[in-house]
Amino acid sequence: MILIGQYDSSFVRRVGIALRLYNLPFEHQPWSVFSEGDKVQSINPLMRVPTLILDGGDVLVDSPSMLDYLDGLMPEDQRLFPAHEPERRRAMRIAALATGLADKGVSLFYELRLHEQPAMGWVGRLREQILAATAALEEWRRHLVGGDFWGGRSIGHCDIAVACAWRHVREAHPDLLDEALYPKLAAFCSRLEGLPVFREISQPFIAPA
Repeated sequence: MILIGQYDSSFVRRVGIALRLYNLPFEHQPWSVFSEGDKVQSINPLMRVPTLILDGGDVLVDSPSMLDYLDGLMPEDQRLFPAHEPERRRAMRIAALATGLADKGVSLFYELRLHEQPAMGWVGRLREQILAATAALEEWRRHLVGGDFWGGRSIGHCDIAVACAWRHVREAHPDLLDEALYPKLAAFCSRLEGLPVFREISQPFIAPA
């Protein structure tokens, strides 16, 4: 398989981490949609990352489809999303909130960086959504019982999504999230960033030129 995109994208990074945790071999092409958009679009008409080229040549164009495909390659007891309810629904809820947080972070960056005159009403709404999602994750983390990870004793997609989103938003918007206001979430994400797979599948945020 070939994973396209830079690891400063939380969406690309979480797919790369999943591939490593599943011990699935892959090639990484760190193409940028800004400086290498033509190459990305030649494979993915949406010109976005991550893009995953499967061994048979099929192309997946969004991270949920990629993670669903990868889970389908694994036995049920090894999947990073639980296979059964209600654990599956709970994990997907956390993952959806985390990926929504990351998506709002990307939208806010583009609004502030790419527009000569940002729409300040929209900027305010995006910031409000980011802060609300982060506060919800902190609250859930504070009341979490039964394991180090959201899904129990072992790492799952929801844990990966949270850590990747937290790092991306904090690096893209360093003045937005005060770590002291989210101590449980910050400590959890810091612990994950110390894992070998997180250190390997990693790239500091690079603002597009």
